[in-house]
Amino acid sequence: MRIFITGATGFVGSAVAKELMGAGYEVLGLARSDEAVKSLSAAGVQVHKGDLEDLESLRAGAANADGVIHTAFNHDFTKFKDSTETDRRAIEAIGTELAGSGRPFIVTSAIGILPQGHLVSEETEPVTGPHSRGLSEQTVIQFAGKGVRTSVIRLAPSVHGEGDHNFIPNLIRLAKEKGVSAYIGEGSNRWPAVHRFDTAHLYRLILEKGIAGSRYHAVAEESIPFKEIAGAIGRQLNVPVVSLSPEEAGNHFGWFTNFAAMDVPASSQLTREQLGWQPSYPGLLEDISLPHYY
Repeated sequence: MRIFITGATGFVGSAVAKELMGAGYEVLGLARSDEAVKSLSAAGVQVHKGDLEDLESLRAGAANADGVIHTAFNHDFTKFKDSTETDRRAIEAIGTELAGSGRPFIVTSAIGILPQGHLVSEETEPVTGPHSRGLSEQTVIQFAGKGVRTSVIRLAPSVHGEGDHNFIPNLIRLAKEKGVSAYIGEGSNRWPAVHRFDTAHLYRLILEKGIAGSRYHAVAEESIPFKEIAGAIGRQLNVPVVSLSPEEAGNHFGWFTNFAAMDVPASSQLTREQLGWQPSYPGLLEDISLPHYY
């Protein structure tokens, strides 16, 4: 069985490719550069040239596969409007190619697009707006009624593990630059988290068992107070751990301020019950105490 993966060279996508190949799948990876071609080839992944804005390349990749896993997303938050529209168009192109086939199509979304301040579940509807990833969720779910076995996987804000280059490394960089590891107010806002390899295994379970039109949560730990994350980083760097007012937070965190204030505790109970997923890798606080983060 051949699976087409967008973002197959990324932190999550490369782990998914490895998980699938270890289970006997063939993997076809989207590559937009010579560097990506070399990386995929070295990992034993078949190469399909193209990118997210080349819709014909996406349709061709989907046509040449028994299923599609879409992990690619441009995380340049200064271009978030363009990124979400590119994502929606890519999903629409792939879904149209798969229509009527009954083949699986797994699309990556984020816990962070859900309403904040209370525990959310797989059944919680995303916050939607003109440039929200919630529109991507709506787009892919629609194809469940068009003969595609669509699923959405929402990733926790911290998908952690060796090779991480996202939120936790940014917090570590800020702590090094500023000389303090900071949180906002009481630091009681909560982040869910999941290890990269537990996430990869969940993608495979969804591929094999996912129900059309379903949403799943890649959440191993549903509620970690941000103060504890800041504290773990401060201990490793031997810098003070400090509380900032909302006004001070902007100067410290910059573009990351909204993420540092994010309060999205999330359950994965339905995901575990439906798919038998049991995360087994180290939790976030244990992982960020290891040398590979520093």
